[in-house]
Amino acid sequence: MTQTLAEPTAAEKTAEERHGRPADRCAMVIFGASGDLTKRKLLPSLYNLGQKKLLPQEFALVGCSIEQMTEEEFRQKVHANLVEFGNASEGGQFCEWLLERLYYVVGDFRDPQTYQRLKPVLEGADQKHGTGGNYFYYLATAPTLFGEVIRQLGATGLADQSGGHWRRVVIEKPFGRDLDSARALNHEIGQVLGEDQVYRIDHYLGKETVQNILVFRFSNGIFEPVWNRRYIDHVQITVAETLGVEQRGGYYDRAGALRDMVPNHIFQLVTLTAMEPPISFHADAVRDEQSKILRAVQPLSPEEVLTRAVRGQYGEGAVEGQSVPAYRAEPNVAPDSTTETLVALKLSIDNWRWADVPFYIRTGKRMPARVTEVAIQFRRAPFVLFRDTPVERLAPNTLVLHIQPDEGISLRFGAKVPGIMVDIGAVNMDFHYSDYFGNEPSTGYERLLYDCMIGDATLFQRADMVEAGWSVVQPVLDVWKALPPRNFPNYRAGTWGPKEADELMAREHRQWRVLH
Repeated sequence: MTQTLAEPTAAEKTAEERHGRPADRCAMVIFGASGDLTKRKLLPSLYNLGQKKLLPQEFALVGCSIEQMTEEEFRQKVHANLVEFGNASEGGQFCEWLLERLYYVVGDFRDPQTYQRLKPVLEGADQKHGTGGNYFYYLATAPTLFGEVIRQLGATGLADQSGGHWRRVVIEKPFGRDLDSARALNHEIGQVLGEDQVYRIDHYLGKETVQNILVFRFSNGIFEPVWNRRYIDHVQITVAETLGVEQRGGYYDRAGALRDMVPNHIFQLVTLTAMEPPISFHADAVRDEQSKILRAVQPLSPEEVLTRAVRGQYGEGAVEGQSVPAYRAEPNVAPDSTTETLVALKLSIDNWRWADVPFYIRTGKRMPARVTEVAIQFRRAPFVLFRDTPVERLAPNTLVLHIQPDEGISLRFGAKVPGIMVDIGAVNMDFHYSDYFGNEPSTGYERLLYDCMIGDATLFQRADMVEAGWSVVQPVLDVWKALPPRNFPNYRAGTWGPKEADELMAREHRQWRVLH
C-alpha cells in the first residue's frame, strides 16, 4: 500500500502561512549517498522537513554511490540512518513514506554509464511519484569531482531545464583552494549551468542566529542607527572548536584553517554583519550587498600579512580534561607538517560605514571551548563625569550574537551598584532562542535544502562572492607559502592560541574576549 502524508488540517494550513508551504515537487539526487554527510546531515534534515510537512507529496530520493548495494540494501541502510541520526521511530509514517520513494544507482562518477543508468531512474520517479522532471543534485563528493559530475550531467541532458522543469546543483565547500582554482571551477560550471542553477552551500547559514543577523539589524530601530564607525570600536568574530582534525587529516593537511574556514564560513558572518540594507530579501538583492562588502575588504600587502595575519598549529595538551595528541601526531598528517590549525586576522573594510573599524577574526582547532560568535564592541563613553568617584574606568558596551553551541544574543552594559557610593557593575541581558521559541530538531541543513527546492538562493554563495572572498585570502596564502613557519607547533591544545594572536590586538590596546 502506498503511503501518503496526511492532508493538512485548518490549523495546519494557518501554521503553513507562518512557517512555509511544502516545497515544490522534485526528486533529490545525492552523489555520495553512502558517505558520512548523507547519514549524519542530509537524511536527518529530510526527516525534519518531513515532520514539519515541508516536503512535497510528489518527492523522490535517489542515492548514487560507487558502493555496491542493491536498492533494498540501500533502503535498509537509510532506514537505520534515520533511526540513529534522525531520531525516527522504527515504524513511523514518514519513514515508510520516504522509503517508498527511495532509489539507488551504483557507479563511478567519472563513468558516463553511471549517468545513463541514472536517467531512467529519474524518469521512472517522475511517472510514479509525479516529480515533474524537477531535479536537484547534491554533490556530497570529494571536491575534485565537482566539475566532473556537472560536466557529465550536462553531457547526458540531466542539467537541461527546457520543457518547463528546473534542474539545480548543490555544491559543498571547499569551492576551490585558491583564487585561480575557484575561477577555473566557476568557469567550468558556467559551461554547463546558469548561475541560477548553482547553489554553493555553507551550512553555517542554516543556523538560526546567522539568519537572524539581518532581521536583528534591520528590524530594530534602536540598533541600526549605531551600527557604524561613529559608535563601534571594533568587531570580533570567533569560530573555535575543541575537536582536532578527527578522521579528516588527509583533507585538512592539504587545506589548513585559512582555506577551510575563512573564505566561506567566516566571510559569510563578516558580510551579514557589515553589509548595507538590501532593497528586499530577494536572493540577488541580499547577495549584491554581501558582494560589495567582500570587494571593500582591503587585501593585505605582503608587509601587512606579517603583522596582521597570525597562524598557529597545536601541540599536545589537554582539552576538557582529556590529554590529546599534537596535530602532527594525528592520523594522515605529515610528521613535519607546516599546516596551520589556527588563523587570526585583522581586516579593514574600506567603505563609509566601517572606515577605521577593525574586524578581528580567529578560528582554530583544539581550543578550550566550542564557540562561534560575533561580538560588536562599542566605543567607551567619556569618563569625565566619573572622575571624582570610585569608578576607575568605564567598560565598553558589547553586543554578542551567539551562533553555537547556544544560539542567542546578549548585551552588556553598566548599571549602578546599590549603595551610597557611585560604583558601576557590568550587567548582561541574555536572550536564548530555546527559552523563547523552544528547541526544534535541526542539523543546520533543513532551511538550505528547503530553499533549494523552492528556488531561493539567498543563503547560497554566488560566483562573484566566492572569487571576492578568495581575493582577500590569496595574499596571505602567497606569503605563507613563501615563508614556511619555523616555530610549529606554537600553541598547546586546550589554549587560545599563540601569543602572536594576543599581540595582534594588544598592539592597539584591545584584547580578545574571554570565552567559556
